[in-house]
Amino acid sequence: MSDTAASTSSVSPTGTAPAGLSSVAIHLMKGPVYRDTHEQAWEHLLHFRREVADYVSVLGLGLVVDESEGYAYLRSRPAADEEPDLPRLVARRPLSFHTSVLLALLRKRMVEFDASSSESRLVVTREQLVDMVRLYLPDSPNEARIVETIDGHIRRVVEMGFLRPLRNQEQAFEVRRILKAFVDGQWLSDFDRRLDEYLVILAGADNEGDGE
Repeated sequence: MSDTAASTSSVSPTGTAPAGLSSVAIHLMKGPVYRDTHEQAWEHLLHFRREVADYVSVLGLGLVVDESEGYAYLRSRPAADEEPDLPRLVARRPLSFHTSVLLALLRKRMVEFDASSSESRLVVTREQLVDMVRLYLPDSPNEARIVETIDGHIRRVVEMGFLRPLRNQEQAFEVRRILKAFVDGQWLSDFDRRLDEYLVILAGADNEGDGE
């Protein structure tokens, strides 16, 4: 069967897209699709992968599918030289410094986990997350305020889809493997340098406070 015939067969005689194609396209517009949590949408995605890619390309988007890790998402596609600039459909999300710190620390934890474990799912507790970020916050006598601040960064990362609360484990989270696609080695290396500089500044501020 030719490519044209295969593509045409995916469209009903009325000219409308099949329900599976429409469903997975809508899922992707809302956020990433995961093999383990969106089983039907994942099946539709694998079946209509080319059609989905063709459709979203009209909107200036590219389809990214990682079958080995089990996730798919849309990202803005750079316009070619002859193409007009399109409005961004996938909005950029500005991150606070400490939310970026949490993402970097989770990415590093995932690298260590993959190197030392044969398991595919990395689970961290709220207590572990608090301990990870606490080092990068100024000292304060108000412990409750520190924890509240870190909880806010955790909620932000949950909203972004990089942490998923576990139903059967209180205050535990799965680190979603899609984080690897957004925090690559170069980003992590650059951010590591910023963290080192920040820790030096933070240590200096603490020393000044001790001298008062």
